[in-house]
Amino acid sequence: MATTTDIAPEEQRALDEIVSRLSEKFPETDSSTVESAVADAHRRFDDTKIRDFVPLFVERHATSALAN
Repeated sequence: MATTTDIAPEEQRALDEIVSRLSEKFPETDSSTVESAVADAHRRFDDTKIRDFVPLFVERHATSALAN
């Protein structure tokens, strides 16, 4: 994932909320694994110019990765 300073504050807040939601959804998964899944999913969208829906897609991809 881009460093925290490279991410807009709103997007970083959304990513933090995603980590929190997924940690609740997958309580048997340790937090570092959830954070890694979110970071991996976020990296997929590094080159996306329009960022509005990136958090939505990150959550979907990370959820899928954690469910498997």
